[in-house]
Amino acid sequence: MEFLLNAAQMKQYDYDTIHRIGIPSLVLMERAALCVAEEMHRFGCDLSSVLVVCGSGNNGGDGFAVARILDEQGVRVRVAFVGREESMSEETLVQRKICENCGIKISSNYTQYEYTTIVDAVFGIGLSRDVEGRFADAISWINGQDACRVSVDMPSGIETDTGRIMKHAVMADLTVTFACRKLGHVLYPGAEFCGRVVCRDIGITAGRLQGGLPSVFTYSKEDLAGIAGRKAYSNKGTYGKVLLIAGCEGMSGAACLSALASYRSGCGLVRVFTQACNRQVIQTYLPEAIVSVWEDEKFPQELLDEALEWSDVAGIGPGFGTGNTQKKILTYVLGHYEKPLVIDADGLNLLAKERALLCSLRPNTVLTPHIGEMMRLIEGTKEEVLQNIVHTAAGFAEEYHAVCVLKDARTVVSNGRKSYINTSGNSGMAAGGSGDILTGIICGLLAQHMPVFEAASLGVYLHGLAGDAAKEKRGAYGMIARDIADEIGNVLKRTE
Repeated sequence: MEFLLNAAQMKQYDYDTIHRIGIPSLVLMERAALCVAEEMHRFGCDLSSVLVVCGSGNNGGDGFAVARILDEQGVRVRVAFVGREESMSEETLVQRKICENCGIKISSNYTQYEYTTIVDAVFGIGLSRDVEGRFADAISWINGQDACRVSVDMPSGIETDTGRIMKHAVMADLTVTFACRKLGHVLYPGAEFCGRVVCRDIGITAGRLQGGLPSVFTYSKEDLAGIAGRKAYSNKGTYGKVLLIAGCEGMSGAACLSALASYRSGCGLVRVFTQACNRQVIQTYLPEAIVSVWEDEKFPQELLDEALEWSDVAGIGPGFGTGNTQKKILTYVLGHYEKPLVIDADGLNLLAKERALLCSLRPNTVLTPHIGEMMRLIEGTKEEVLQNIVHTAAGFAEEYHAVCVLKDARTVVSNGRKSYINTSGNSGMAAGGSGDILTGIICGLLAQHMPVFEAASLGVYLHGLAGDAAKEKRGAYGMIARDIADEIGNVLKRTE
């Protein structure tokens, strides 16, 4: 697990380290600059001619220190100061003076030369408004140069908390950040501007901090160990029973894919509750599944009661339809089912139409909307959803006391108190049926008695890893949703 920070948290951790622990700010700045210089060498930057572009704040102070360290190493380095003299921080003034004492050239007339590497130390994580004027000119010029671009802490022009581009941003090849990665390093579109992100320890460690750990995190492959291992003395009942209420006329594939993904995720039994027209397709595609069917326009309460009682977890919505019978089924499930429940696709569309049902969600409910579905659920615009996607997911989860899986290129999972940002997956997963696979995975993990928030978070991560494995075999253009399902077992095999 890796924690991700927003700008306020990082500033608080800086303050705590300086004022409570007692490590001087200039010491932290020196450590940061040494790390940047080391990573420039490690990355293979051409250091024949280096320009360091500095702003007025402490990010600029880091830049001045980087310039001096490179100069000490015999690198030909020049510094451009694009900030405001009257706004320079105390530490940046000290670092600038040291550079001047060392004979390093500092000028504003930097565009007349050519450079092999440019270090961006203009804003860092402190930017809170659009980039304009000479700052916009400087960033545009940096991006136009045939040089390796290295950003200190955060490419200038990216909003730290959201990854938004504040009109202009440096397109870095390498970003060196400190203590923890920030939200803007992983959220799009900012993530595309960061290049390779390297996080270095400069003495600001989570174990020393007061006020609790950050609430936003991401996973690495080691975290798959959180998926319980298989027991030698076990049977199909040991690994749980999934009920998938899915599929209507012409949409049997959604039910098939969800059921397949649940099995691939390790659950013991899968039962598909679907319209009668889908029976043959599902039984042919996945003979391992139990199939229960309901007839058109007839509310199947007795059969539904039996299926709900049988299950350990239920998923509802993939290819389900939004007709009157489907509305009755969803309403009944929400009113009578107390076990973990995953709602996707048409289940979400029905919730958006019947908004009173949102207030009946239980804390063990997982909703998996994509951006369009979330727009309908909150009755908002795409811009409102994406302006701060972490805040959107967390706010929705808190309001309705459920777990929200807000699907995007960076899917966010939140229970309102903590949030997971997913970094696995690829563009090849942007294909029909991929969301059905995710529903099946989350249901499969819930059936194996994993806590709800962890099942949703690890399910999203596993879904992305399976997509990455499918891309390795098929390529981003050629892969389809079924390829993702087929790779789930291969990903999990590495944890055995």
